Amino acid sequence: MTEGRTDTASVVERTRRHPAEAVVVAAHFLGDTAVFVLGEDALLMARGEDRRRVSVHGGAILAAAADGRRVLTGGDDGKVAATDAAGVSATLATDGKHRWIDQVAIGPDGAVAWSAGKQVFVRLAKGEERVCEMPSTVGALAFAPKGLRLAIAHYNGASLWFLNAAKAEPERLEWKGSHLAVTFSPDGRFLITAMQEPTLHGWRLADRHDLRMQGYAARVRSLDWSADGKWLATSGSSQLVLWPFQSKTGPMGKSPRMLAPADATLEVVACHPKEPVVAGGYANGLILLARIDDGAEILARKPAEAPVTALAWNESGTLLAFGTEDGDAGVVDLA
Repeated sequence: MTEGRTDTASVVERTRRHPAEAVVVAAHFLGDTAVFVLGEDALLMARGEDRRRVSVHGGAILAAAADGRRVLTGGDDGKVAATDAAGVSATLATDGKHRWIDQVAIGPDGAVAWSAGKQVFVRLAKGEERVCEMPSTVGALAFAPKGLRLAIAHYNGASLWFLNAAKAEPERLEWKGSHLAVTFSPDGRFLITAMQEPTLHGWRLADRHDLRMQGYAARVRSLDWSADGKWLATSGSSQLVLWPFQSKTGPMGKSPRMLAPADATLEVVACHPKEPVVAGGYANGLILLARIDDGAEILARKPAEAPVTALAWNESGTLLAFGTEDGDAGVVDLA
């Protein structure tokens, strides 16, 4: 065993490998079909021993999101595409100016959103389309838990777009700097962004009170909520950083919980969909499962040459998909 974890339980032997032969930029599940989003034009879809590549874009894939029924992707070919579990892909939109599709998001009601430059587009579940201009290039998109609002991260803050108010201007939440990721808390009370510098910023939406979460060694590139919504798991350190959101004030005045220390930076996190467990992928290829309650660890992948770039659980939490910068990919069966 490596990383000094000679007594750590291991599920490494339960891994089915699916060589991707390209950098894996994201991973998702459609049912029990693992979908590895590749950096160049295609998806690799794997279920059991079966796998196939599905060409989706005419160039690099820049963004991806999923809702369990389809994977939404945006590319530098100016297209937004949706692919289902059968591998059937359809183009949902093509940018009239052939701009890159930088960000995509899927709402809980089937609405989709994407951005090109400073413009954000939304197609509602009934097919109605809307467009909104932002003050700068869009850094990230996220639908609220009930799908009524779209959060848009950009330079000097974030915007909240109320989708049912067709003519209303988005509400601005200001904080200086470049905001490159965004997420709502599962209860909709907080909005959190990851910034270009190694810090998180947030707003308590009821009164717009600012939150700052600092102390990272590197930029936070990955964040996810625990199944019960009580913890925000983040990358950006040599261990898993968990911010508490159990109280009405969230992490204000509280210190994070730190788990799963390693000899490399944590790059990707993915919370188990049902249990208080977080999967973490590190820059040295290591993947650990950490239990939030007591910090117990399980080794899911030994260190290797390339960083882990993608992690995803299936809906039941029995399968964990991973991908790396050098094109290694696989599914760990935890059933």
